[in-house]
Amino acid sequence: MQKLKLSRFELYVLYFFIFAFIGWLMETIYAIFTLGHFVKRGFLYGPICPIYGYGALMLILFLAKYRKNNLKLFVYAAIIFSAFEYVVSYGLDALFAMHWWDYSTRFFNLNGRITLSFSIAWGIIAILFINHIYPFLKKKVNLVLSKIPYGLQLTIVRVFSLIFVVDTVSSFIRYLSI
Repeated sequence: MQKLKLSRFELYVLYFFIFAFIGWLMETIYAIFTLGHFVKRGFLYGPICPIYGYGALMLILFLAKYRKNNLKLFVYAAIIFSAFEYVVSYGLDALFAMHWWDYSTRFFNLNGRITLSFSIAWGIIAILFINHIYPFLKKKVNLVLSKIPYGLQLTIVRVFSLIFVVDTVSSFIRYLSI
């Protein structure tokens, strides 16, 4: 008898939440080290930064095929993620008249929304992510999922998704009323 597994889409949803949480954690730790105290990071109430979840999915879905060609992976990731960061920054600014990041004091920035140093960082991060982080985490996730009943896996994905939708709507309402 074949054991039921999450669909590819459900796995991607799970990866979205894992990497969005890891991104929030990185942002929070970075803020603690640079500012010396806790700062709520991100757009949502909850402990996730969706931009990292979406970024991880973009890497997995569109750039993983360049795993064996680090130069292409670096260049494509630097360009794609800089454009993504710019669009998200512009969109958040247009919707809420708020800035979640500002690189205007950094060298070689474009309207304070992106900067060369982070474009280079996105390229390096893509190489590390595709070649090391994602394969490692994929193995760990598969191991954990093999020990959890399918029904519970599905419930976790659905509950996280529901919480995410409620958090997103609540956050939109909060920022639109400011």
